[in-house]
Amino acid sequence: MRSIIGFPNPVNEKAARTVAAGVAVLAVVVLVTGWHWLIALLALGFLARVLTGPRLSPLGQLATRVIAPRLGEPKLVPGPPKRFAQTVGLVFTASAAVLSLGFGQRAIAIGLMVVLLAFALLESVLGFCAGCWAFGHLMRLGLIPEETCEACNDIRLRRPQGATVV
Repeated sequence: MRSIIGFPNPVNEKAARTVAAGVAVLAVVVLVTGWHWLIALLALGFLARVLTGPRLSPLGQLATRVIAPRLGEPKLVPGPPKRFAQTVGLVFTASAAVLSLGFGQRAIAIGLMVVLLAFALLESVLGFCAGCWAFGHLMRLGLIPEETCEACNDIRLRRPQGATVV
């Protein structure tokens, strides 16, 4: 079980951005079609990625094994902020699913999906991870211990092994 549970560190940013693009596509499908049952599938995907990284996530597998390798050399970034971002996505989608499917509150669910879509587009198109940004601020405030992500505090730890700083 321990070989399945856990999040990778570091993470290939190209794969993370590909997953975000997939999330954005699914969010658009929900918003355009009104198929709110897809929100529950999105939530399950986020749960899988929070618990296991890409291992049990079909979208994560597609991103890491098929798409990202075709985008060139990996760009490695710290894993803990990405896991935090996936957790934020899980909270948004699980809340939207419960509100929509459990309580019929479709308008609130749509609002949450619009916010999720905005965050997913920021990540996939611009490379700005709002969850990672929030993670950094929470670390600076002392709400997340510094040892959670040493690479977040020391930029020298972010480069691939063997790379030199010019």
